[in-house]
Amino acid sequence: MKEKEEIRLTKLKQMENEIYNTNKEIQYICGIDEAGRGPLAGPVVVASVIMPKDSMIEGVNDSKKVSEKKREELYDKIIEEAITYGVGIIDEKVIDEINILEATKKGLTTSLQELKVKPNLILVDALNKIDTLGIPYESIIKGDALCYSISCASIIAKVTRDRIMRQWDEIYPMYGFEKHKGYGTAAHIQAIKEYGICPIHRKSFTKNFI
Repeated sequence: MKEKEEIRLTKLKQMENEIYNTNKEIQYICGIDEAGRGPLAGPVVVASVIMPKDSMIEGVNDSKKVSEKKREELYDKIIEEAITYGVGIIDEKVIDEINILEATKKGLTTSLQELKVKPNLILVDALNKIDTLGIPYESIIKGDALCYSISCASIIAKVTRDRIMRQWDEIYPMYGFEKHKGYGTAAHIQAIKEYGICPIHRKSFTKNFI
């Protein structure tokens, strides 16, 4: 690993390292992040992950700062190295029913329920008033760019969701889900106007386009 990357990762891990060093009772920190709050179609996906204290996977960063190809590579490394991880997938029907914020919170709780090891502390990207199953948590603004565990969770969530949207693209190729993953690009909005909505579109998000 190059010195510059090692310095970057050390800075990304600073928050967790300080927690581990100042509170010996904390053995497992769980990072949580989501993908898919903004799109017009498909699910919101929330990932929870506990990484080893000494984990330093080269290239880990906020998923938005990493290319799609690189995310796929990092996903495999993160999954292999993780102590445990969980994923909550909340579909468009539930999003329309309870709204995207509540759906994201529901996905968070679901992802926590999948963990094989109970964390002592949760670090989550910018969510509050959440059901963490009684586990203490800290909400961190832009946590996916400031905290290693949250960055790892952001990659798991993003890759999981992208794979789902690529599968939907095979069923509904006219919308271009392979390219935009359901986000409201000009091409996607034009396709909605031309073909109407399909079963995975969020009705509460697309009502202005139909």
